[in-house]
Amino acid sequence: MPDLGKYAGDVYAAYGVSLLLLALLIWRSLARSRSVKRRLVDAEHRKAARAKGSQNA
Repeated sequence: MPDLGKYAGDVYAAYGVSLLLLALLIWRSLARSRSVKRRLVDAEHRKAARAKGSQNA
């Protein structure tokens, strides 16, 4: 670990903020992925139900 001298606090704070932002970005990306996947499954179910309904008519 290099000696950062009087800048150690600033450097560690920058690392901390960067890691926090990366963690938030990953969390938000995963949450969005789950949401989009759920909406896609719902849309596919609606499409299948419409196709089944039109076959019976």
